[in-house]
Amino acid sequence: MIGKVGDTIVMESERAEATGRKGVIKRVFQRQPPRYEVRWNDGHTSILAPSAGCARIERKKPRAKAEA
Repeated sequence: MIGKVGDTIVMESERAEATGRKGVIKRVFQRQPPRYEVRWNDGHTSILAPSAGCARIERKKPRAKAEA
């Protein structure tokens, strides 16, 4: 799955005792192979080129329309 700006990316840890990372895609540099600028939950920003099976994309939820 290709990520889009605003989607959340979750990186699973390869070690049982370590936790994964979660962040928001801020910029898509290229689609194939994917390369993203990600702002992680700890506030850091990095360039990420995820390999197969190491990341999961959670789509940005559309905003609900305001009731009048």
